[in-house]
Amino acid sequence: MSSSDIEVVKANGQREPFVKEKLESSLFKAGADETTVNDIVDHTVRDLKDGMSTSEIYKHAFFLLRQKSKPAAVTYSLRRAVMGLGPSGFPFEKYVSLILKEKGYEVLTDQMVMGSCVPHEVDIIAWNENKLIMVEAKFHNEQGLKSDLKVVLYIKARLDDLRGVKYDYGGERFIDEGWLITNTKFTETAIHYAGCNNIILVGWNYPAKGNLQDMIVDSGLHPLTCLTSLSDSQKKSLLQRGVVLCKTLKGEPALLHSLGFNEKKAKIVLDEINLLT
Repeated sequence: MSSSDIEVVKANGQREPFVKEKLESSLFKAGADETTVNDIVDHTVRDLKDGMSTSEIYKHAFFLLRQKSKPAAVTYSLRRAVMGLGPSGFPFEKYVSLILKEKGYEVLTDQMVMGSCVPHEVDIIAWNENKLIMVEAKFHNEQGLKSDLKVVLYIKARLDDLRGVKYDYGGERFIDEGWLITNTKFTETAIHYAGCNNIILVGWNYPAKGNLQDMIVDSGLHPLTCLTSLSDSQKKSLLQRGVVLCKTLKGEPALLHSLGFNEKKAKIVLDEINLLT
């Protein structure tokens, strides 16, 4: 059976034909060179079985990539690293707010805001001298889940009520933009409706430029859950103390020593971080 005849099972349980180009694209986007990509794809295709899950394929490719290029492996695992924040108890909206701060916005989270008719709890309010943004942050624990039309309709209704009021964030002004940011994807109908109603969507790989993955890489705010040099228990210990970013560990290496790391072990972690930030 050739790879073109093999079907894989997505995270949502649906089957679809295996497309080699998708694997190639994800590896290139992670920063792997052409030789590495070709080697990993060839190795993966040889081990493919009909009905294999996309998660199994990812684990296989990640294992091979980690052996060849640790920085690329970290970037390749970024989506799952963000998803790992959910079980840790760290709110997704707070992570998004850190990214927006890095982009130069003043930011508040979990705000109760009065609209024209009723109050609304807004995940993130962000502003600079040019614009005021209100953001709904939608976190999914599973990759196969998507933000659909119902979610965008809900946000549209809230924005309609909020857009009629002036707010005092960096000066009195109306809302300039309403955003929906998610760590997964959107349905096509959600994308179409948002485009017709002036709602900005930011998903893991949507839009093509300026998506959530781009925002994380550009800001350098990689979550520590992406580090391959830390165990799951070590990551959990740091997250429980409110340490979320690789950048924080870089600026406060004593945090690693508090885990019992000696200088050699701490240097391995810091070296991995330096390759990212």
